[in-house]
Amino acid sequence: MIDLQKDGGQWTVTIRRPNKANSLTKAMLEQLADIAQGAVDAKVLVITGEGRVFSAGADLDEARAGLATDPVWERLSGAVAAAPCLTIAALNGTLAGGAFGMVLACDLRIAVPEAKFFYPVMKLGFLPQPSDPARMRALIGPARTKLLLMGGQKITADQALEFGLVDRLVSGDKMAGTIGDLAADVLGAKPEILGGIKAMCNG
Repeated sequence: MIDLQKDGGQWTVTIRRPNKANSLTKAMLEQLADIAQGAVDAKVLVITGEGRVFSAGADLDEARAGLATDPVWERLSGAVAAAPCLTIAALNGTLAGGAFGMVLACDLRIAVPEAKFFYPVMKLGFLPQPSDPARMRALIGPARTKLLLMGGQKITADQALEFGLVDRLVSGDKMAGTIGDLAADVLGAKPEILGGIKAMCNG
């Protein structure tokens, strides 16, 4: 259900569970974290989904059994944030719940115009993963973070772009070309230059 394709220095990870809105099981989360932690030879790591939803978050059955508060979410987002390469979340559709963590941890976020964004932890009675509010606040500010996490609002892709939650809106048929454009300079760079610039950007 997690597919990894390597094309030179570009690694593309695809969540393949479209019949379940790409909801994530613990095994899938662990596999995603393993890939991110192992991406030492990658220059670009792209995370995307199959179908019309990027990910609906936790698998409902496993969430009820404790996955919603499992530390594996934090392990995944931490691994993505620490990856030495350029990380791109290519959002092929709606992003919800705990799936926000790995997306917020990416360097860049691009999305199709049809995508929606919501994180209904208040309604479901859970705290968000520990690092998610801080990363979201850094991107969109405290009030808009509260709008999503406390107000339970579902926002459109246009609003997400206006807020700064995503960096660019791209139609599905142009997603691959946009990723290629964003990745071109990175793929041609020396590892020490890539790592140095990323470290400088991250402060």
